[in-house]
Formats: sequence, structure tokens, C-alpha cells
Amino acid sequence: MTPKNKPLRKSSVRSNNKSTRLGRVLVESAKQIAAHMNGEIELPTKVVRVVPDVDVRAIREAQGLTREQFAESYGLQVRAVQEWEQGRRKPEPAVRAYMLVIKNQPAAVRRALTAA
Repeated sequence: MTPKNKPLRKSSVRSNNKSTRLGRVLVESAKQIAAHMNGEIELPTKVVRVVPDVDVRAIREAQGLTREQFAESYGLQVRAVQEWEQGRRKPEPAVRAYMLVIKNQPAAVRRALTAA
């Protein structure tokens, strides 16, 4: 048989009003959205805190440290510090949070790291 004459596949649509689990979930979700839009129900919300961008170079320079000293003092890789400062990479949210702690409490971070 040529591709033009190839019989079509049987449809995966179920008959006899049977539905899939996914189908039931989608229908229920659509009903909840409609009820929420009509003000009938409140849906749960999740608050996501976004860690702001940080200027790694400014944090490092405020402490008067070279990249190597900064990386060694705070357990970072020199290459990562360099790439963050030059804008080739952006620190992950956990690193940005860590940078904010270093900026605001550098002595406490150094104490914690030396005690570890």
C-alpha cells in the first residue's frame, strides 16, 4: 500500500460515554475555573517569593576582596564569580539569597563557614 492509500488509524476516542481519568480531571478543573470566575468559590493560592537580582561585583568590591579572595572566603568557585560579574551567567535564586546574606552579614557568614 502506498502512503496515500494507507488506512487511517482507529481513533483513540472512547465510545459508550466512557472517559479517561485525564478527561475527568480536565472537566472538573474547567468547572472549578468557571465557578471561581463567577465568584462562587475561592481557589487556593501560592505565594512565590522571588529573590531579587544581585550585583556580585559590588558586593565583592565593598569588602575590598579580589575574586579569588571572595570565592575562597565564601566557598564559591572563582570561575562562577567571574561569570556572574561579567553577566555571562546569572546566579541561581539560592546563590542570590546567599549573596544578600554576604552583603548584609559578611562576618556572620565567615563565622558560620569556619565553624563548619
